[in-house]
Amino acid sequence: MNKSVAEAVDLASDIKTELTDWREADVVLCPPFTALKIVGDTIIQTHIKLGAQNMHWASDGAYTGEISAGMLRDIYCHYVILGHSERRAMFHETDEIVNKKVKAAIAGNLFPIVCVGETLQEREAGTAKDIVKNQVVGSLAELGDDISKIIIAYEPVWAIGTGKNATPEQAQEMHAFIRQVISAISNNEVAQSIRIQYGGSMKPTNAGELLALPDIDGGLIGGASLDARSFVEIVRLAK
Repeated sequence: MNKSVAEAVDLASDIKTELTDWREADVVLCPPFTALKIVGDTIIQTHIKLGAQNMHWASDGAYTGEISAGMLRDIYCHYVILGHSERRAMFHETDEIVNKKVKAAIAGNLFPIVCVGETLQEREAGTAKDIVKNQVVGSLAELGDDISKIIIAYEPVWAIGTGKNATPEQAQEMHAFIRQVISAISNNEVAQSIRIQYGGSMKPTNAGELLALPDIDGGLIGGASLDARSFVEIVRLAK
């Protein structure tokens, strides 16, 4: 929940200028709902894609304040973030809710970026992998072959805006574990092809080391994306 419409356009314009000829990584911008259309217009005819931060599972109806997959596709969104740790914590979104949204997104021709991750209490209790496994299995339930259309974003909740950082070893360990879970519920070929992003306070100072790890395929960038220079610097490390 950052940036006015004017600020979002300025940010998108600066990013567009810096990445006009960059083809080494896929780039998706996910502004607030109020700025989706105009940011989409700003990045039109570039390789940068538009994504939303959330959506409802219903196609239409009496869901005041909600946005459907069809509404997002209508303004040329290609991606949508689902099950973000803040949505899970603040708005009590369960794996079942996330799963319904994932299915609706795929049916609406959107690529879901599905977020999973444990809290500090869960990590300290030694249950981090159990929590993440349950979130992956629950959020991706009954997808069949459509599981290949998913992007996973691992967010160690305890490393988001807290000053604490997951070590590269901790991040790689969990990413490799997530890939194992996906292999178990689908197959190894799908597991190897799915992108697993890291979303634990990635910034220019740590992005290179994280992105060089074998099971980290990209980043879900939060705070560092609010400044064009830092975001572009991270993107240029993702190749």
